[in-house]
Amino acid sequence: MASTSQFNASSLYDMSSFVAVITGGGTGIGLMAAQALAANGAKVYILGRRLEALQAAAESHDPSGPRGGSIIPFGPCDVTKKDDLERIVKELGEKEKYINLLCCNAGIGGPKAEPDESDAKNLKKTLWESESVEQWGETYKTDVTAVYFTTVAFLPLLQASIQPNGPSERFVPSVITTSSMSGQMRHAQGHFSYNAAKAATVHLTKLMSSEFQRTWIRVNSIAPGYFPSEMTAQESDEKQKSELPAEKVQEKGHVPAMRGGRETEMGMAFLFLAKNAYVNGQILTIDGGVLNVVGGQ
Repeated sequence: MASTSQFNASSLYDMSSFVAVITGGGTGIGLMAAQALAANGAKVYILGRRLEALQAAAESHDPSGPRGGSIIPFGPCDVTKKDDLERIVKELGEKEKYINLLCCNAGIGGPKAEPDESDAKNLKKTLWESESVEQWGETYKTDVTAVYFTTVAFLPLLQASIQPNGPSERFVPSVITTSSMSGQMRHAQGHFSYNAAKAATVHLTKLMSSEFQRTWIRVNSIAPGYFPSEMTAQESDEKQKSELPAEKVQEKGHVPAMRGGRETEMGMAFLFLAKNAYVNGQILTIDGGVLNVVGGQ
């Protein structure tokens, strides 16, 4: 009888040889990714602007299982600044010969303005006075521009993991960007700048996937729906975790799953894209069916 041991989940998602870097890794989706990767054996460096948040996350959620993974706070780092990126890459390069995975997860929500007026003058007043050019610029700088320059900064360390210098085959090293279902829908959700920026993140992922394939590095994106984070819940607890009650999601009226996503469901997505070297240039939407209800694409 043929062996099927290679299909065991513990084998399929064994991350014990991986070194990963996650921006915005101290809270929310970034922390979910860090937990999933570390629990399956990866050495995970989490980056962010707030060193105390990174340290709290690492202390509260560092795995203790047999796989030997770890979560390591590394920073602070402002991914919107090239000097910070160059410094952090240099410092990490002194600790690690290579990395296998970069997760560009840092992001901000941007200003809100509800376009619920039918009178054009009132609509103009609402939108004009609720947002500024500077706020739009900040949203784009963090959610798009920083994703690009972070990826570019880490390309050499990613490529260094490929044989003969590292243990990986071609297209094993990869980048996972965090975009959003909001970047794929025609509903503004009250934040034009965020949805427009996340749409740009989606397309940037496809551009980088195509252009960077000559380096044998994959680029994919996870497009989350409603998951508990500081962006959706406006706060986190002492363990850097947020709560998103099901009734809050149900109030939105367009989530077939009738609840927010679970952190384990997000973890599965990161493990899949990190380990499946045959997936490249894809946008993996995890939204509980929202885009089946709200017009997208």
